[in-house]
Amino acid sequence: MTAPALVWLRNDLRVSDNPALAMAAASQRPLIVLYVLEEGAGPRPLGAAARWWLHHSLAALGRQLAAAGVTLVLRRGDARIVVPGVATEAGAGEVFWNDRHEPGGAAVDREIASRLAADGRKLTTAKANLLVAPGEMRTGTGGSYRVYTPFAKAVRALGQPRMPLAAPDLLGRGAASTPASDGLADWDLLPTKPDWAREFGPVWTPGERGARQRLDTFLSDGLARYRDGRDLPACGAVSMLSPHLRFGEISPYQVWHAVAGAAARNPALDGDADKYLAELLWREFCWHLLGNEADIATRNIQGKFDAFPWREDAAARAAWQAGRTGYPFVDAGLRQLWRTGWMHNRVRMVAASFLVKHLMIDWRDGERWFWDTLVDADEANNPASWQWVAGSGADAAPYFRIFNPVTQGEKFDPDGAYIRRWLPGLAGLGTRRVHRPWQEPAGLVVDAGAYPDPIVDHGLARARALAAFAEISRRPS
Repeated sequence: MTAPALVWLRNDLRVSDNPALAMAAASQRPLIVLYVLEEGAGPRPLGAAARWWLHHSLAALGRQLAAAGVTLVLRRGDARIVVPGVATEAGAGEVFWNDRHEPGGAAVDREIASRLAADGRKLTTAKANLLVAPGEMRTGTGGSYRVYTPFAKAVRALGQPRMPLAAPDLLGRGAASTPASDGLADWDLLPTKPDWAREFGPVWTPGERGARQRLDTFLSDGLARYRDGRDLPACGAVSMLSPHLRFGEISPYQVWHAVAGAAARNPALDGDADKYLAELLWREFCWHLLGNEADIATRNIQGKFDAFPWREDAAARAAWQAGRTGYPFVDAGLRQLWRTGWMHNRVRMVAASFLVKHLMIDWRDGERWFWDTLVDADEANNPASWQWVAGSGADAAPYFRIFNPVTQGEKFDPDGAYIRRWLPGLAGLGTRRVHRPWQEPAGLVVDAGAYPDPIVDHGLARARALAAFAEISRRPS
């Protein structure tokens, strides 16, 4: 009897363009597919919103595999123990997985590889979830890239990424017997008391099918408006593929070739496609940074920010989290985040800037809040983006770039449609007043008692932040 192959899936919850699964299927061994909810050493524990997504993604994958007669085995625990243990239980002759690039996860993988080798099991790995793995790209002097633009140029100079792999034929490939599996419901990934994620369902379809549908919708409806509309949160021109990419329900190779292919068929889309691919490369750049800055979520990349006088203001932090800062564009984004697990990228930048610069609250507080509430938060993009806004990152916006939350709203939500959607109490205000309701005469703001005045004056907050930055800049490095 042929020993089965064990495929360990992580952030690659898909069948198509999954090199590890494809190679396992090509080995002609019976297949066992494993997912481990890792505890202890390994990747950063998921935030609450991502746990909601994971539950539904695993459920979708389990159904997809079961239709082909392959069982998805779920286990919870320390992967250094679980994976070799399941391989032993199954009598697996070979183990397959796709590389992961979180420093904690990669360290665990190296330890598991040693244990599998000691057990006499063959291990086969592949690159699947990044176009360019950290460490593959080096500057002319052999260093790592710390600035996005030359990094992106270097990646593009490599030429087109490999073509995506077709889904392997898994029908009837499941092992005759598989190790026992945990029950997905027993993992308690879903919120219940209260069910704060009840509005996520109408917005999202986790899983490979949902990812494909989201990409198809973007190609047919959003891509042609992307270059000009991507900064307009009410426009609907963005792909919203970020959580699907985060969990590997679709690969960057699939997205890249789908977008590039659309432009090849219709040259009028060239500018939109190029801009979208640049954003895909920003995702890659963040992972490249993480590969060289393992503690990017906790340490300022620019050391001078270690002396920054962050304020501890629990009331202001809570107001920001609840979307009650008194600035509608900021508050609309934070309400969208709470209700959908996602926030438009332009609004993310403005909301993050407000926390860090208007309130002078440590960017790490904001990073942790987004980690817990975003369905797409990953170990690279979330902290790298916060450090970009804070000015403390490797290739960051300068600290003195302080977004004005009113003029940002007027520029990118000119008719107030986004604000009115997420702050319906302001729906009765005119186009100008919806961005600055505190200027409305008393009694004219709909539901005025439910919407606060600004918790900080923009001009005073800006001056305070700039003074603090000037102070740390004068200190010797």
